[in-house]
Amino acid sequence: MKNCVLSAVAVASVMAAVPAFALDIAWVHSNAAAQSEQRVKAGFQAWLKETGKSDWKVAYLDSGGSGEKTAANIQDAASRGVGAIIISMADLRASSAAIKEAVAQKIPIFTVDSGSVDGTLVDVTTNNWAMSATVSPFFLNELGKNPKIIFLRMAEHHGTRKRGETMATVLKEYPDVKVLAEHNIDYTAFFEDTTRSMQDYVTRFGDQIDGVWAPWDEPAQAALNALKAGGNTHAKVIGIDGHPQAIAEVCKPGSQMIATISQPFEKMGAQTGEWIEDIVVEKKPAADVIPSKVVYLDAPLVTKANCKDFLPK
Repeated sequence: MKNCVLSAVAVASVMAAVPAFALDIAWVHSNAAAQSEQRVKAGFQAWLKETGKSDWKVAYLDSGGSGEKTAANIQDAASRGVGAIIISMADLRASSAAIKEAVAQKIPIFTVDSGSVDGTLVDVTTNNWAMSATVSPFFLNELGKNPKIIFLRMAEHHGTRKRGETMATVLKEYPDVKVLAEHNIDYTAFFEDTTRSMQDYVTRFGDQIDGVWAPWDEPAQAALNALKAGGNTHAKVIGIDGHPQAIAEVCKPGSQMIATISQPFEKMGAQTGEWIEDIVVEKKPAADVIPSKVVYLDAPLVTKANCKDFLPK
């Protein structure tokens, strides 16, 4: 009888040591150096901690801004048979075969700001057309008569591509605006590439530059740095993302940074965690959990008039 009791205790101890639901997740970053991706990751990790998901193991794979490397990382995750794949801020045009492989192995794929493509369950994002349609007219209206601008774009990501295309459409309604130069940013080294390009433009055009339109905050900061270093103290700059540094810059008295858009990146990460728990762990039908193929979160315009409302508390 004593041996039976001891055996029961031993079995109970082993069972207690086994996690309730151990889950392996592969997170494929488009470019882990981007602050937006770091903020989504931080939101996800905060949610893991708050909900006690110590048994979820996440492998983070950086694609360095390469669409081909993104596809290779998805394929690697599928070959390892993970329980779920998260893809953030990626251009998935080169990843269809890798996604099909993951789908064939019944691995659910959740994306963040990566567009809606066949094989993925949901993309949580903000409306890139709407964000640009909000900040672009604001920018152009602040420049005065017959302004000259630098137009920075980045076509390799669906979101920044949509923002640039929307700005190009808005520009058609402002015939007095002259685009001095247009540049497609190299996403593999976006800050350095923007810095070099803007240094060249400031050297060539100097005080002719009245404004710089940037597709997200970090190139906006690089442009701002180059303008200051080159002695241009009047050109107005906008970004999109609403990173804390950008909002602080907008709030700074006399700063040439006049606007950004506040994206809820941390909320995107937490929302992805909730969906994984509902669908992968609790086995709820995806159709009962996800309201639509693409879920848009609100992203308000931040200007000097309201920036204090967005500063960290």
